[in-house]
Amino acid sequence: MDVLKPYRKRIDDLDDQIVDLLVRRLDIIEEVAAIKEARGIPAVLEDRVEEVRERCAARAAAQGLDPELVRRLYTVLICWCCDYEQDLMDQERDHLERA
Repeated sequence: MDVLKPYRKRIDDLDDQIVDLLVRRLDIIEEVAAIKEARGIPAVLEDRVEEVRERCAARAAAQGLDPELVRRLYTVLICWCCDYEQDLMDQERDHLERA
């Protein structure tokens, strides 16, 4: 199994980068949630959801990656992020109502 060790290390390194990028994405979502809450914009904007998913699927296809895989991954990611954003907005609204 030692023969797989360097490959596992490379995969682990990529997984670390993916997690780091997800954290950065959530940092931005926190900023966006505050803006949306202040301006009365809903958390979920379906046209933007579709735009992001299809842009990423097209990018995947252009690089030889199955676009359906990317659509499925982004469906889960975007759904979770929209729920997170809505939770943040609800918390901000509750905080303001109590103040």
